[in-house]
Amino acid sequence: METKNIMIVGVGGQGTLLASKLLGKVLLDQGYDVKVSEVHGMSQRGGSVVTYVRYGDKVYSPVIDKGEADIIVSFEKLESARWIEFLKPDGQIITNVQEMEPMPVIVGNAVYPENLIEKMQKAGAKVDAKDFLKLAEEAGSSKAVNIALMGRLSKYFPDISEDKWLSALEAIVPQKFLELNKKAFALGQSA
Repeated sequence: METKNIMIVGVGGQGTLLASKLLGKVLLDQGYDVKVSEVHGMSQRGGSVVTYVRYGDKVYSPVIDKGEADIIVSFEKLESARWIEFLKPDGQIITNVQEMEPMPVIVGNAVYPENLIEKMQKAGAKVDAKDFLKLAEEAGSSKAVNIALMGRLSKYFPDISEDKWLSALEAIVPQKFLELNKKAFALGQSA
């Protein structure tokens, strides 16, 4: 199998690390060679962050170059647009519709861009945009938005059973948060 590439992008410490660990575990359990990068960016200052997950028969590096991502999973619309140049032609974006204003917008030096989903679609991306924050809150915590997004991502892996995803979730999420995260996963999956 040729190497496949997934980018998980967000702002600050939104859970990209847990999301990439979950995805990496699921793919390893399927027998793929998997490389997961560390979180790159400025997570402690509320800046843009990215994690790369690459898998296939043999993967040599976790780094994804421009034009190589099969899927971008994004915690916020502007982050999807910011990283779109890394997406393959006709690639898939899964994004939360939440808008987190970057510092230039907050201080009045810029305006949050309008119609980002339509602009990404015009650029050739397939966009799956939902209110994953609302689903996470419905599950019991806004912090579970990462797992709601992973639930949605699971729909793009029809060959991996829901049981495999839940088993990986059980292995990496602390017991006291497990039911909440399972609910967030299910809500994201059915969105």
